[in-house]
Amino acid sequence: MSKKFQKETIYPLALGVALTFTLAGCGLFTPPPTPHGEVQGASVTAGELAQSDVNRVATLAMRDNLDSLYRLLDKLYRRNPAEWKKTASSREDAIKRVRNSLEAHQPWAELQGKHDIAALSLALDANFQGDRAAAFIYATGDMMITAHGGKTSFYLIDGLNAQYLYNAARNMEIATWILGSRRSPAGQILLLSNDISDAEHNLSFEREFGKIIGRIDLLSVVVIEKYRRAGITYAQNLVGGTFLQFLPVR
Repeated sequence: MSKKFQKETIYPLALGVALTFTLAGCGLFTPPPTPHGEVQGASVTAGELAQSDVNRVATLAMRDNLDSLYRLLDKLYRRNPAEWKKTASSREDAIKRVRNSLEAHQPWAELQGKHDIAALSLALDANFQGDRAAAFIYATGDMMITAHGGKTSFYLIDGLNAQYLYNAARNMEIATWILGSRRSPAGQILLLSNDISDAEHNLSFEREFGKIIGRIDLLSVVVIEKYRRAGITYAQNLVGGTFLQFLPVR
């Protein structure tokens, strides 16, 4: 066998073998993608028969927003354990009390019968002495529910005011800014939440509040679009009824 034949035959063969092992190695040693969960739909209920698409979106958004608030309350209690000790025997019990009061539309005693933005202002008052974490989350939730017409589930007979929803989102932004900047008479931050320091970067509070604000803003646009699209659909049907009819062919 000539040297030329050996080069022309062996070199491509070696290159092919090396390429095969390289590709196999990529498949063997590349870690599989990390699972991040999947979208889960709720089971169908009889009540959904009395809901429009917008009603359903509003109901799901409210459910997720309330869950976000309870998650934020848990985070606040973990960073400010002295707060839950003012009203409950455990962190879990304190969260449960806020959840039950908010969803049953029961007043929060420490807020002196105040609701909506009045309750939120009191919860963020520098001289407030009660469980500030509970008062803040309860007042925020009460303000949000008020903007939704005082309801947490929505049906065909219910209407939503897009401007009230928009205002609620802005109130949420103002409240989170106050929470992170206002100080007590002793010079301490009202509640420890976000932390940006050399030792830690914790922006989980801001992200969770951002989710709530984003959902409310989107819902306000959906509500506006609902009425706008109704007018456009009416015009389309009117024009279509006159000009877009099929003609007989026999």
